[in-house]
Amino acid sequence: MDRSDQNLDASVSLAPDEPAVLRDDVVVSVCTTCKAADSTAPATEGPALLAALKQAFEDNQQARVRAVQCLSVCKRPVTVAVTSADGYTFLFGDLDVERGVPALANFVASYRISNHGLVPWRARAEVLRKGMVARVPPAGWSPENGEPPK
Repeated sequence: MDRSDQNLDASVSLAPDEPAVLRDDVVVSVCTTCKAADSTAPATEGPALLAALKQAFEDNQQARVRAVQCLSVCKRPVTVAVTSADGYTFLFGDLDVERGVPALANFVASYRISNHGLVPWRARAEVLRKGMVARVPPAGWSPENGEPPK
C-alpha cells in the first residue's frame, strides 16, 4: 500500500513556493472489460461505473471520463486511472458505483488543486486507500534522488 506520503497533512495543499494552479486536463479512465473474477458473463461492472462517473462529472466538468478496454488489473475489478499531462497517475482497483463515484469525485477535486496531482494518502477516501494499485510519477519529472516533489 502506498504510504510514502502518509505523514503529510490530511488536507490537500499546494507547495508554498508554487502558484496555485487549477488543473483542467484531468482524465479518468475506466476499464470497461472489468468483471467479477468468478463471472463468465459479459462485463457489466466497468460499464456501470463508467456511466455513473460520466454523469457525476458531466455538470462540473472537473475531468474528462473515458472508457478503456483494459488496464491489466483483472484481479481487482473495477479499475480506474486518474491522470493529467504533468501530474501523477493513480491506479485504483476494487471500485464499485456506490462507493467509487463519490470517492473519485472528491479525489479528482483534490487532484486538480494539488502539487503535481499528489493527493496525500490521508486525504483519500478509504475505498481508494485500500484499492490503491499504483502511483506513477509524471513522465517529464525525474529527479536524481527519486523523491516526490515538495
